[in-house]
Amino acid sequence: MATPKKGRSASAQSKPGRSLALILIAIAALTGGMFASGHTKPRLGIDLAGGTSITLEAVPEAGNEAAINKTNMDTAVSIMERRVNGLGVSEAEVQTQGRDNIIVNIPKGTNSEQARKQVGTTAKLYFRPVIATEVSGGAGAASPSPSPTGSPSDKPSGKATDKPEATDKGSASPSASPTTQGRAVTDALKADATPSASASDKAKASPSPSGGTAADDASKLQEQYAKLDCTNAKTRSAVGDGVKASQPTLACGKNSQGQWQKYILGPAEVDGTDVDKAQAVLNTQTGAGWTVTMDFTDGGGKKFADITGKLAKNQSPQNQFAIVLDGDVVSDPYVRQALTGGNAEISGNFNQQSAQDLANMLSYGALPLTFREDSVSTVTAALGGDQLKAGLIAGAIGLALVVIYLLLYYRGLAFIAILSLLVSAALTYTIMALLGPTINFALNLPAVCGAIVAIGITADSFIVYFERVRDEIREGRSLRPAVERAWPRARRTILVSDFVSFLAAAVLFIVTVGKVQGFAFTLGLTTLLDVVVVFLFTKPLLTLMARRPFFANGHKWSGLDPKSLGAKPPLRRTRRPAAPVDTKEA
Repeated sequence: MATPKKGRSASAQSKPGRSLALILIAIAALTGGMFASGHTKPRLGIDLAGGTSITLEAVPEAGNEAAINKTNMDTAVSIMERRVNGLGVSEAEVQTQGRDNIIVNIPKGTNSEQARKQVGTTAKLYFRPVIATEVSGGAGAASPSPSPTGSPSDKPSGKATDKPEATDKGSASPSASPTTQGRAVTDALKADATPSASASDKAKASPSPSGGTAADDASKLQEQYAKLDCTNAKTRSAVGDGVKASQPTLACGKNSQGQWQKYILGPAEVDGTDVDKAQAVLNTQTGAGWTVTMDFTDGGGKKFADITGKLAKNQSPQNQFAIVLDGDVVSDPYVRQALTGGNAEISGNFNQQSAQDLANMLSYGALPLTFREDSVSTVTAALGGDQLKAGLIAGAIGLALVVIYLLLYYRGLAFIAILSLLVSAALTYTIMALLGPTINFALNLPAVCGAIVAIGITADSFIVYFERVRDEIREGRSLRPAVERAWPRARRTILVSDFVSFLAAAVLFIVTVGKVQGFAFTLGLTTLLDVVVVFLFTKPLLTLMARRPFFANGHKWSGLDPKSLGAKPPLRRTRRPAAPVDTKEA
């Protein structure tokens, strides 16, 4: 019965090289991936790299001051976080301050400026039908600009039925004279029957805000449109102020040539909450270049099908819908037919950046409140750099003290502990460098603190195992069996200790926000790596070292000298006396 057990034990002791080879291969693969990706350093947070801090103040709509509440503020924070992170910005912090302020911290980086622009654009997102549009060349400009892509009838779709083309037009291409177009606009506004307005929206839009008739409002809106100069920033910022989603409005936007375009837009038929997902796609099969695909919610798909079905029956520009964000038209595609599949594709003169920007706005553009930019400040990395330097010095001092303690107390065993710490450091560094581009992880000061704390957790695991081995030697066992007998008890203690540390890190990560999450994440990561290092490196390495005479013979500098440990006499097996044999009976 004892022979098979001894064979399994010998087999377990004879293959520690496999575990060492496995962890060394993992380190080599991670290091190779780090250099291949070009990200050889961890990303730095705003406190270490610098960046921009923006304070946004919620502005209540007239008669709806109660809208500024905790629920809407939390929803706005969530949408802003997704909007900024959708640009690939690492460790952007968005959090409320007081009752009506939101603080946005954007680290310095490739997309930080673009993120700042999109965070500042915080109004609601609407899809409005286009009633009239022309290039704004100054007050009273009335010369429509020819379309750079041609009229809808000139350009075949080439798209599937469930995903028809909606080309992004740089400007309108009216099929009628200005006089005829003006009459059509007047008739539409007077009747309050915009090309896509539903019955309920018409009812909502009919009452005049000024107490007059719909005809008076139509005439007034046309006068404002004729005088509108979108090239004037001050005039442009006031366009659409105080206009409800159920009312026609004026708007401005830039076309593909960079010219300012002015619009008369009908009541909003679809808003940003109806968009489920939008993304930029490079369409190489049809040669359309960069396009933006949209998936709508069930309710949004029905509303979008209604508006596109009505728009498709009209002539340009009244077959277009404008995507309006913060009063600006960010895109104005036309449609050929009703888009009934719950999705759509916008194609036009997009490059990668403009397609991604539009997709990001469509995905994360609908906020429950309107915000204004209260203050913008630049955060320098000097203070964070000084704190990081101080933290690294403190960490180096702590590590040096741990090494000195190990050398004085464990002597030769300190060699195994130091190698294990180096392996843990290599794994931690390479994984942090790779997590930057993968999940936008950024290293901040609390995260550095978490890594420093992990040194103690890792060293504690080594000490638990070493002490178990020394206890076995004190009982009179030789080193090789002591290493194997000590491992099961040490393993249980290490796993329980690391589980408690990881659980604390996980709870801290869930219940906190901002930089504290960096501390919790790093602590949890290094705790997991401690288990990997102890199981795949420390224990196999000690098994190999136990075969070396320096350790096996208990050299006084090995840290395993039986005399210095006060070992008992060697344990020997005692044989039971044999029963007397009756020779006569035999």
